[in-house]
Amino acid sequence: MEEQSKGQENRGQKEQRLRGPVSCRPFLPPGGGHRGPQAGPRFFVNFPSAKQYFSQFRHMEDPLEMERSPQLRKHACRVMGALNTVVENLHDPEKVSSVLALVGKAHALKHKVEPVYFKILSGVILEVIAEEFANDFPPETQRAWAKLRGLIYSHVTAAYKEVGWVQQVPNATTPPATLPSSGP
Repeated sequence: MEEQSKGQENRGQKEQRLRGPVSCRPFLPPGGGHRGPQAGPRFFVNFPSAKQYFSQFRHMEDPLEMERSPQLRKHACRVMGALNTVVENLHDPEKVSSVLALVGKAHALKHKVEPVYFKILSGVILEVIAEEFANDFPPETQRAWAKLRGLIYSHVTAAYKEVGWVQQVPNATTPPATLPSSGP
């Protein structure tokens, strides 16, 4: 009986991690230690053209160096914080729209980031979550996260259109056509 209780606690804790607030964990491992590819380094290794937007770590090639970068860690926490805010407020469409509009407008006007990178990064984050929680990430949960990915991209691109976004450097910065396989 005690064994079953412990098993249920472990399963419950895993479920809480999946449903609970999003942390920086899927983006970078805690303490900078190497625990396998995480979303931030994986994103920049697989899509090096994205590094052009980050003067602090555009020179980095080594995933371990990226994992240890305080600047990348800070940005990762901002990304995951925004994602957390969206997840916590899915019941409030106005709040979700507001958060994603702010993110989209800042990236369009201040950072001049091509919007396709939101789709790519969200796909990489989903890949890492699916790997991290492989046994606790069934198809219906994957579909829900893929739907959230689409919602995020839709809201961000709407914000880009609202500010009159024009692609900054045609072809030179466009990432490969292949996106991560984490759904739409």
